[in-house]
Amino acid sequence: MPRLIKGEAIVEDGWQWIEDKAAKLADLPAGPVMVPLALWQNERDGLLDRNGDLGIWLDSDEEAETIADDLEHFGVIGLHFPAYADGRNLSNAVLLRSRFGYRGEIRALGDVARDQLSYMRRCGFDAFQIPAERDPEQEIAGLKVMRDYYQGDVLEPQPLFRRIARPA
Repeated sequence: MPRLIKGEAIVEDGWQWIEDKAAKLADLPAGPVMVPLALWQNERDGLLDRNGDLGIWLDSDEEAETIADDLEHFGVIGLHFPAYADGRNLSNAVLLRSRFGYRGEIRALGDVARDQLSYMRRCGFDAFQIPAERDPEQEIAGLKVMRDYYQGDVLEPQPLFRRIARPA
């Protein structure tokens, strides 16, 4: 079972990720669910009437713009990485935070690895669903590798030279 990292801690995950893109509203379990974009597009009204928290997830070939007008309905937005080398959802995270102003949880799903976590956090992710075969303690170490960057990012828009106080 995958584990969830939020901040720099392993936490219980109360959300159920509905991975089946062909899922129907009637198939959803009770409680908080992250539904695929296709289900949201086909069953929007029914999902809004449903009891339980609602989240959505986007695959790497789906655009954040498609949900921009509905962000207030989602407690979590999952961005799926089908392969380690597929970074397209990094752009979606940046857009969700910077252009669309989403302040809820953005969760990395799929092939999420230690080497990417620190950079993902800089793009706006604040939660990482770690595959079951990986040690979450080792993955958390990936978040601690670098704490300060020269360039600005979603978390700290100012570049380092602007953040450093210089004597007059």
